[in-house]
Amino acid sequence: MLFYLSRPIDTSRVVYIPKGSVSEIIAYLSDRNFKLSIIDNFVVRAYGHIQSGWIDMRQTKLSRLDFLKRLTTAKAAMGEITLVPGETAEVFLRQVAKDYELNHEILLKYYYELSPIKDGFLVPDTYKIPLGMSEHHLVRHLMQIATNVHQNLSKKVYGEYNQRRWEKILVIASIIQKEAASIDEMPLVSSVIYNRLEKRMKLQMDGTLNYGIYSHEKITAQRIRQDDSEYNTYKIDALPPAPICAVSIDAIKAAINPAKSDYLYFVLDRKTKKHRFSKTLSEHNANMK
Repeated sequence: MLFYLSRPIDTSRVVYIPKGSVSEIIAYLSDRNFKLSIIDNFVVRAYGHIQSGWIDMRQTKLSRLDFLKRLTTAKAAMGEITLVPGETAEVFLRQVAKDYELNHEILLKYYYELSPIKDGFLVPDTYKIPLGMSEHHLVRHLMQIATNVHQNLSKKVYGEYNQRRWEKILVIASIIQKEAASIDEMPLVSSVIYNRLEKRMKLQMDGTLNYGIYSHEKITAQRIRQDDSEYNTYKIDALPPAPICAVSIDAIKAAINPAKSDYLYFVLDRKTKKHRFSKTLSEHNANMK
């Protein structure tokens, strides 16, 4: 027994433990390659009950006895990260890496490996994360939350999760997120997008050029001329290939249920900070003036 308990276990610096009985948690950890057995079940019970949540192991190689003991006594110190609606994954993960001394390139590498779409899949929210969490575990944790949210929302609306249809909703929602001046405007902005697509008009919306690292860049005439990507809706006559940012529930609702209108144009009124919507180009030009 002493030999068994002294054998090393490889672990990540922090480990997530779900709520459940000792047997259920031992089985959960076994499924994640910790190679625990029924003996460990009895040893843990001698110490007490395994804590749920994030556990700080402090090391990545422990004796089996120390590993089991820390499951019952240790807790990870927590930090917070916030993803706001309208932000891109590129900028968000860069800030997370800076704040928590993580590698930005590794974060992005795992994000692109695990995300079904290039951007817009992470869910805007404030997350509590354990200090010392690895890049891989952080991205996997965020992606698991996002997957649950998107699948549950889609099933609530459509009765199923059709990934391709849901991705199109996220693309439209991301444009609404970038373009609308307020939540109240979102259904109207959505109607303009659908109306222009139906008439095979280019969307010609600046917000689609705020993708990736360009999240906060002011869009100029020069940028519109020079950008030859599939996100430049002044040049392409379709939706961008992927969402351009993280989207709120309000933007998703607007993408699913656009207002009924004949509007094809809108421009920001700098005095009211709201958009003026119009049905014809002549009306739009008058609003521009």
